[in-house]
Amino acid sequence: MRILKIATLVFGALVVVAGGVLAYVAATFDPNDYKPQLVELVRQHTQRTLKPEGDIRLAFWPGIGAELGKLSLSERNSEKPFVAVEGARFSLKLLPLLSKRLVVDEVTVRGARISLVRGRDGRMNFDDLLGDDAGAPRGPESRQPPAGGEAQQFAFDIDRVVIADSMLEFRDEAAGARYAVSKLNLQTGRIAGGAPTDVRLTLAAQGSQPKLDLAVDLKTRLTFGAGQGTLEGLALEVRGQVADVTGLVLKAGGTLRAKTDGSEFTADKLAVAATGMQGKEAFDVKLDVPAVAGSTQAFKAAAVALAADLKQGGREIKLRLASPLNGDLRAQRFSLPQWKADVSATGPDLPGKSISGNLAGAANLDIGKRHAQLNASGRIADSAIKARVGIADFSRPAFNFDVDIDRLDVDRLLPVQNTAAGGAAPAAKAPAAAGAEQPFDLSALKTLRMDGSIRVGALTVNKLRMQNVRAGLRASGGRLDVNPLTADLYQGSLSGTASVNAAAPVPAFSLKQNLSAVNVAPLLKDLADNETLEGRGTVSVDVTTRGNTGGTLKRALDGTAALRLADGALKGIDIGGAIRSAQARLGALKGEQTQQSDARQKTDFSELTATFRIAGGVARNNDLSMKSPLLRVGGEGEVNIGADTVNYLVKASIVGSGKGQGGRETEELRGVTVPVRISGPLAAPSYKLDFGAMITDSAKQKVGDAVKKQLQKHLPGGAAADGEKKGGSARDALKGLLGR
Repeated sequence: MRILKIATLVFGALVVVAGGVLAYVAATFDPNDYKPQLVELVRQHTQRTLKPEGDIRLAFWPGIGAELGKLSLSERNSEKPFVAVEGARFSLKLLPLLSKRLVVDEVTVRGARISLVRGRDGRMNFDDLLGDDAGAPRGPESRQPPAGGEAQQFAFDIDRVVIADSMLEFRDEAAGARYAVSKLNLQTGRIAGGAPTDVRLTLAAQGSQPKLDLAVDLKTRLTFGAGQGTLEGLALEVRGQVADVTGLVLKAGGTLRAKTDGSEFTADKLAVAATGMQGKEAFDVKLDVPAVAGSTQAFKAAAVALAADLKQGGREIKLRLASPLNGDLRAQRFSLPQWKADVSATGPDLPGKSISGNLAGAANLDIGKRHAQLNASGRIADSAIKARVGIADFSRPAFNFDVDIDRLDVDRLLPVQNTAAGGAAPAAKAPAAAGAEQPFDLSALKTLRMDGSIRVGALTVNKLRMQNVRAGLRASGGRLDVNPLTADLYQGSLSGTASVNAAAPVPAFSLKQNLSAVNVAPLLKDLADNETLEGRGTVSVDVTTRGNTGGTLKRALDGTAALRLADGALKGIDIGGAIRSAQARLGALKGEQTQQSDARQKTDFSELTATFRIAGGVARNNDLSMKSPLLRVGGEGEVNIGADTVNYLVKASIVGSGKGQGGRETEELRGVTVPVRISGPLAAPSYKLDFGAMITDSAKQKVGDAVKKQLQKHLPGGAAADGEKKGGSARDALKGLLGR
């Protein structure tokens, strides 16, 4: 006991002496006297300028500490500031050092400003501070002291950390991007092994690529020790704008546990929710991960659930997706091996006011190889879908795909037109409104790269019905090619190609199609609501055009077209009937008579052929040929596609005897040609029968027939030398013809 008392007295005396020495040093030593030497030392070793503008105050009892005023450090070989602080204070308790415990009373930093810059050469503006081998990889032995070393024997303990009103700026000169974290405030409780501490972090973040302006608030409880750290009660809230997303509110929560060596981590009850507006569309997305486990190498989550709601005008779209999630962090590969999704859309403009479907498949993402692939199958509305979609090179995405759909009604999926109760659909715009056409946007084509094929068993688009549709699509360099394009339609078939060149100064389009054995009447009805032609046969089109509005494209059409139809009819006009009814009025009528087309009337034909040359949106034809037992029709003229008008001259001749089609009256008009002028809007043209020309032609026909009869009477089949003997002279014959 006596020895213990002596030791205690000696130790107390040593403490008093040490305290006295420290007190004397504190009273007589002024660190501000050494500022010039410190500035010069920093300049020599780092080629940076240190500016300690405020006073430095030291304390040695009951702890070792310092308080700094204004302080700044420049960029290397520059006066531009790298780090600056308004003030800082820290203190280290002295007595715990004797038991190998680092106990820090407080670490406080006020008004810190840090400027980080990545130069055009890829180097950071602090690389020189890390030493010559800063960029060299470091193995585990360089990150950790040897087992049993002194560093592992010290216990770490901080009463609290405070960072107030600080800012961090990052500028990437190579990418031309800038990001800043401002209003940075961090406050913690006691940080020590095994002791839970509350952490609160708030900051504002701004950026240029993408544009962002965010306010961040993080609350959690941190516990670390025994080689493991835990974040419990994690509550993260982010508000603001990212790119074109405004009014963003993102919230995340859960519990994270991880070993400090990265060998293992787990996460429980992870939940992320985000709401906001993208343009005029509102969205609400929720992600739930009940549990995930892994390491810095790989992880697995048995179940991931995603719920997304999107509001677009009067529509609401809902997506629900569930799948396991696997990730290989070292290889940067991630997969959803068995995902299932339900999707639905509701809105007043949808058929039945709702559409729903379900899909299932697998998805893989390989960040290292910059490749992703999605396989899916299921049903959307009335369509059974099977698809494979791949994406390569994320910086310049290239898509490849193969899609198979049993049936697709595009018209059913497009918005329906709202009309008043019992009213008709809105009338078409007057031609004067054509100048108000909005140009279509082909900018997406300029960067689009894709190569794939689509097959549809039954397709309806713009009322046009097709079966067994096959289309190969390839896009590159601003050009989209559809080749081949084949389908069965209206009892016939279609084959050809189409292309769009958005890279040209003015967008260019081309279309080459051949329709074989097609029933024209229902095709025209569905395609253009036009019922002027019936028949079955071949239609070919080879055209090009340029423009960025529908009207411009029509007015710039160039190319050729041809048709060959059989057993059909030209509706709206009965040429034979008009000629027959005119015969009774030939003596009274002169000039032309205009009549409107009448859908109840038609001109039957057994064959109709025509070819067209198209230039400047005007299709010209001069070889129309229409044949029937009663008529032969030829014609020439033009169809102004840009103005939707027709100006055409048809020449019709009676060639048949007319049993059942006009009788004796038709027989009397055989050989007479009647000009018919068709003109006006394509939807409702008018036609004019030139009765004056018909009368002249009829008179000529009668005179010709009379001459023929008289010549046959007075010059019957004998030789000229016998003419006077058998029937008198030719002069007598002409006198008889003219009535003497």
